[in-house]
Amino acid sequence: QLQLVEFGGGLVQPGGSLRLSCAAIRFTLDYYAIGWFRQAPGKERERVSCISSSDDSTYYADSVKGRFTISRDNAKNTVTLRMNSLKPEDTAVYYCAADSLCIATMTYWGQGTQVTVSS
Repeated sequence: QLQLVEFGGGLVQPGGSLRLSCAAIRFTLDYYAIGWFRQAPGKERERVSCISSSDDSTYYADSVKGRFTISRDNAKNTVTLRMNSLKPEDTAVYYCAADSLCIATMTYWGQGTQVTVSS
């Protein structure tokens, strides 16, 4: 079974940047669509971004468009979410997920990594 691991969460001040990485254990990520989701306390899970497996086309939620960038590094077998101009409302647990397509509910999930944006 595909296992995913997220790296790179932490505490950052408003306006700062973080880079989250998603890695797979014993699988090649470029065969999968990879999505980033987040869930803040008391809120529903939100799909933040996704990159397709076929042509690396990307999706961004309106709330992060222009600030977040998703990309693949096939040499490292990772998918990275670069987050710039972070806001307190970006605070959440961020999860990467994998499936054959970029869909709202994906099959394989990582354990999540906390991102806190606070001064």
